[in-house]
Amino acid sequence: MAYARSEKPPYGFRSALTVTTGCDGPVSMADLAVNSWLLDGLTSRFSNVDWALLSEETAKEQLTEGVPLSSEWLWILDPLDGTKDFLSGTGEYAVHLALVREHQPVLGVVLIPEKEELWFGLVGHSAWCENRSGSKTQVAFSSRTLLKEMILVASRNHRDRRLEELLGSLCLGASKAVGSVGCKVATILRGESDLYLSLSGKSAPKDWDMAAPEAVLIAAGGRFTHSDGSPLRYNTGDICQRGCLVASHGHTHSEICHRINDQLQLINANFPL
Repeated sequence: MAYARSEKPPYGFRSALTVTTGCDGPVSMADLAVNSWLLDGLTSRFSNVDWALLSEETAKEQLTEGVPLSSEWLWILDPLDGTKDFLSGTGEYAVHLALVREHQPVLGVVLIPEKEELWFGLVGHSAWCENRSGSKTQVAFSSRTLLKEMILVASRNHRDRRLEELLGSLCLGASKAVGSVGCKVATILRGESDLYLSLSGKSAPKDWDMAAPEAVLIAAGGRFTHSDGSPLRYNTGDICQRGCLVASHGHTHSEICHRINDQLQLINANFPL
């Protein structure tokens, strides 16, 4: 938040908000500072725990294509999801932390700094939100179940003709564009929207984009799957989450997926689900 406001950051991090452009988009000094804070914190506070740490900012050094990391327990971290939104000042950026075991998330944390929201999800138990003072609020899914009433949240920066065609064919009640995946899923958790769609275009979302938001959503009782109903899997040796991904409040998730698949067959019959 200090970097976003052009203020001096805490904890001795460099003041200048430098930005470099990599193959996967921009990387700012804020990304690197939060990355360092997370990795140092998890390492020092849990020095005797046998888990691995994978971050978007260290993945190139850690991963070999086609080879999963060997640890049974794995933290998947995105220190700043929505860097483009962070740099453009929309406020729609988040910090993602997910703990994964056997390719599935078991714990998720999504921090939305500009809203002072800290979402927790313990899969199989519960999900909730805390503010800076520690006060808790519960998930409040909407009661909308008909597609013609539902509000969809989609990407602001990753849209193509195929996605626009699909959205038009679903005849939804409304749609809104939001930055970070964590921020998108939070709109479902607050009841402001009902449905999120991701269609891989030139680039596919990565494990660190999806793992923490998925954990919080499914811990709350929502659903996050491929459009054919198959689960998302992490640490498979391929960090890309390709295909058509659907997140919802869960009320009519299967019916929504069937409708999406029918429309995708008309738009692009060869699209991988």
